[in-house]
Amino acid sequence: MACDIYRPAAIKQLQVVGSQLNIPVYSNEQSKDVVHIAKQAMNVAISKLNDVVILDTAGRLHIDEELMQELKNVKANVKPHEILLVVDSMTGQDAVNVAESFNQNLGIDGVVLTKLDGDTRGGAALSVKKITNRPIKFAATGEKLSDIEEFHPDRMASRILGMGDVLSIIEKAEESFDIEEAEKLEKQLKKKEFDLEDYLTQLRQVKKMGSFSSLLKMLPGMANLKDLKVEDKEFVKIEAMICSMTIQERRNPRLLNASRRMRIAKGSGTSVQQINQFMKSFEMTQKMMKKMQDTKGMKNMMKNLNPKDLKKFM
Repeated sequence: MACDIYRPAAIKQLQVVGSQLNIPVYSNEQSKDVVHIAKQAMNVAISKLNDVVILDTAGRLHIDEELMQELKNVKANVKPHEILLVVDSMTGQDAVNVAESFNQNLGIDGVVLTKLDGDTRGGAALSVKKITNRPIKFAATGEKLSDIEEFHPDRMASRILGMGDVLSIIEKAEESFDIEEAEKLEKQLKKKEFDLEDYLTQLRQVKKMGSFSSLLKMLPGMANLKDLKVEDKEFVKIEAMICSMTIQERRNPRLLNASRRMRIAKGSGTSVQQINQFMKSFEMTQKMMKKMQDTKGMKNMMKNLNPKDLKKFM
């Protein structure tokens, strides 16, 4: 329910997010009375037999007595079962002050931390929890909806210490990966060489798990490699390159001569140099996939692989 009547385009933004999640968003842009809008929203939700109702109120970077009183009025009239405070972890001490004030005035039930990238900003999580004595229920490590996840203190501690967060990767994989596609790929790899169609399938599966940068930070040791940067837009280019190829070219990359690469570059909005660079990295990926089929080869590869070499496969 859109109860932010102050920030420009706040209602429209919420409607866009709602449409992405297939969740209806109630709004009344004719009214400036937040309490009235909230009560209207609840009545509409009850009439439609909705199980869960979320009231999205205006954000507050600093303590504002007038807006705080508005929230008290909403709480008194709507009587919510749970109040969650969304805090920007980049604001540092301000985030702690806001959390403390909200808890004293409203009695919050939990906190949602945004822009929490899992390293130096982990201190905000510790401070907010200590000051409010309320649990941090969710954390957002990016701008995409897939970057919002349930908060696990032990996993966050592991990320801060550079130990990774393998459990979260496994959970994301279980939610995102198509089991049938994975089994199909396994059978293909036993019969033939890893081709560009297989590569595209895996790329799209991994994209469902979230940004590549956030996934890398969950791997043990990766969070401490400051020079290891992965631009998600580069994977968009790779997908465009492969989609600009014919089925025959994807299945047999050896067909990609100079003229074909020029055509693919034009079709994908990239350059021949970028095509050449990608194909070199793909050839390395092919070699890696071959080694993975052999247990000894896999062990030796992992033993000798330098984390910085991951860039070559991306």
